[in-house]
Amino acid sequence: LIRRSNADVGSISVTTTATAYNTSSDYRLKENVTAVTDGIVRLQQLKPSRFNFKVEPGKTVDGFIAHEVQSVVPEAITGEKDAEDADGNPIYQGIDQSKLVPLLTAALQEAIAKIETLETRLTALEGGAAQ
Repeated sequence: LIRRSNADVGSISVTTTATAYNTSSDYRLKENVTAVTDGIVRLQQLKPSRFNFKVEPGKTVDGFIAHEVQSVVPEAITGEKDAEDADGNPIYQGIDQSKLVPLLTAALQEAIAKIETLETRLTALEGGAAQ
């Protein structure tokens, strides 16, 4: 278990084939739970990018720029944009991309609902046209 301020906040579980990094998620730890209703709108604010890290110029990857995600899903980002230590050295931001999964799920659910509505309307129109 991983503890902070005398509370369990996560764990690392290991089996013979996998390692899981678990964040606390039990309903008994939460309150004011509401559905994400603006998933598509928020998802469209994210800017997935292709880039390379300066230390690996020949390797292009997909990802995000931390400060661009921070305004949409702040819990996914650690650190502050352009932060420096007392000597002026950069303190780099980090991203936990797993924190994007709830938003992605909500946006996909919203998109599926829209598709299903359109399919129903199309079927109704096709049925009416056949008569």
